[in-house]
Amino acid sequence: MAPVTLHLRSETKPLEHRSALSPDAVRKLVDNGFKVNVERSPVRIFEDSDYEPFATLVDEGSWPRAPTDHIIIGLKELPEEDFPLKHTHIQFAHCFKGQGGWEKVLGRFPAGGGTLYDMEFLEDENRRRVAAFGYHAGFAGAALALQDWAWQINHGTDNSLPGKRAYNTEGDLVKEVKSDVAKGMAKNGGQAPQILVIGALGRCGRGAIDLSIAVGIPESKILRWDLAETSAKAGPYPEIRESDIFINCIYLAKPIPKFVTVDFLKEDPSKRKLSVVCDVSCDTTNPHNPIPFCNKPTYFDKPTIALPDFSDPPLSYITIDHLPSLLPREASEAFSNALLPSLLELSNASDAPVWQKARLLFEEKVATLPLGITQAKSL
Repeated sequence: MAPVTLHLRSETKPLEHRSALSPDAVRKLVDNGFKVNVERSPVRIFEDSDYEPFATLVDEGSWPRAPTDHIIIGLKELPEEDFPLKHTHIQFAHCFKGQGGWEKVLGRFPAGGGTLYDMEFLEDENRRRVAAFGYHAGFAGAALALQDWAWQINHGTDNSLPGKRAYNTEGDLVKEVKSDVAKGMAKNGGQAPQILVIGALGRCGRGAIDLSIAVGIPESKILRWDLAETSAKAGPYPEIRESDIFINCIYLAKPIPKFVTVDFLKEDPSKRKLSVVCDVSCDTTNPHNPIPFCNKPTYFDKPTIALPDFSDPPLSYITIDHLPSLLPREASEAFSNALLPSLLELSNASDAPVWQKARLLFEEKVATLPLGITQAKSL
């Protein structure tokens, strides 16, 4: 039997520096009989030369021309084009939960005879995701939320939080945020912000809490909510309005009551302390979004959007959908190490529960496509 060939593509999303496969993961795949082609990349956190001892380097963007039996692996969604997809792809596609434009994204796969194994839905036999960026998403989201809180206090509403770049290490990020928070607290009468984290028991929530503690936020200032708290009463929740920062870390799988709305915040302005919302879950186009005003994406070069008609304090939100790219090295290494055991099963994917379930889910979603949507243009 010929070895399974993986083709690691270069990411095209702006300021995306992560990689689905670290050099160490590629080495282990090759040691187990896989062949790995790695696209040269000017943006990946790892140097091309880091892969060269184990993999074959190929041209950036060459994946559409790869043999059809090669499996294309990447992280973020493909560029918005309309040619049919003939390969098996492993990636985050953001098209299985009714997101805006889902049918166009998904329709390209059956149009070309390709398959999508969506990383968000790769689950083990206990229905637990085999690999996720949740921890680093929460960590990075809390960092930006705290920086925005401090920025508002020190700079007012004339200018929004400046753009951000990737950090070489987690320690570099913590050091900068800790300094910003200290400056904000100094101008806030020594008071740390009140932070409410919903989804506190998950990977994402743990990351948000760990960052907050690492930069000096007292644990007494961190409200930790999960299903027990949100199911105890219907939203919108006054506790969000009365916190300085709200960090949403839930996994949205079905319709739920709204957590907070503009109308709710305006009902009693005297009770509002909320000035920063970080929607780490980032379901901006999901019809069941529990934070309806977080309905546009933000980006690292412009991390926040200010809501009109809110002042003293102002109110802004963060909806960056690839927050872990703020810490691309640690995030990539942790993710690829977690994904590796499942990738090693690709040589016998038809008998591996992770890939069986992923294939079945893909077929179920394809069956929901509107008639005619798979008629994509030829490459």
